[in-house]
Amino acid sequence: METSEILKKVRKIEIKTRGLSQNIFAGQYHSAFKGRGMAFAEVREYQFGDDVRDIDWNVTARFRKPYVKVFEEERELTVMLLVDVSGSLDFGTRSRMKSEMATEIAATIAYSAIQNNDKIGVVFFSDRIEKYIPPKKGRKHILYIIREMLDFKPESRKTDIGGAMEFFTRVMKRRTTAFVLSDFYDRHDFFKQMQIANNKHDVMAIQVYDKWAKALPDVGLVKVVDAESGHEMYVDTSSKKVRVAHARYWIERQQMLKDTLSRANVDWVSVATDDDYVKAMMHLFASRN
Repeated sequence: METSEILKKVRKIEIKTRGLSQNIFAGQYHSAFKGRGMAFAEVREYQFGDDVRDIDWNVTARFRKPYVKVFEEERELTVMLLVDVSGSLDFGTRSRMKSEMATEIAATIAYSAIQNNDKIGVVFFSDRIEKYIPPKKGRKHILYIIREMLDFKPESRKTDIGGAMEFFTRVMKRRTTAFVLSDFYDRHDFFKQMQIANNKHDVMAIQVYDKWAKALPDVGLVKVVDAESGHEMYVDTSSKKVRVAHARYWIERQQMLKDTLSRANVDWVSVATDDDYVKAMMHLFASRN
């Protein structure tokens, strides 16, 4: 992509997503995520009714009477976007590709974070960590993130969500609010890594999908290519049997994803490329209040 074309696209996304985050998401983002992080402030003597889990045993041993740790709400959050850049995201039969939708959603979250004085960082992943952008503040940083999303060329076209979660858990030391943006086409079981990450941090999942994945239209013989393996095949969409089998496969996959995320206690939302992602995000935010 030419530099001038990238800058034009960056500007277009900035205008749209900055407006959304200012006019629509500001209050919802703040109430959904602000104050969820707790930072250690001081120790004081144990008082009746204090949670025994807050006892600082080192200080208690030193002074020979119980002391508890006092925590206060952290005034700023660190927000991480874990963005799937595997081959399957480069697909779209509607107005835009899944990768374009993911970029818009990520940019909207990024502007919401900056307005709240939060840091924002990104992990681009396929079946490896493609790029890590450490969390920072400021409009210039967001524009850099958007530019990278638009023009990033991954080394691999495959997916490993578990590997991305492991990296995220390892690299982020302080409690972090994380959004995983993916179509969740992953042949690996990532439950354990997702659960560990969410125990340490606050993880949410945003599934982006194309409606052809849900229901095949009757358009005759279609050549399809697996974007991650490169495997090609022809599918007869005029066959009702084929369309029913395809729909059943989608339902089974969605149920597996729902079970995985529910067991890991991860909030999530699913949005099609031609849907209004604003409504989906508002639903996700509202479910956390």
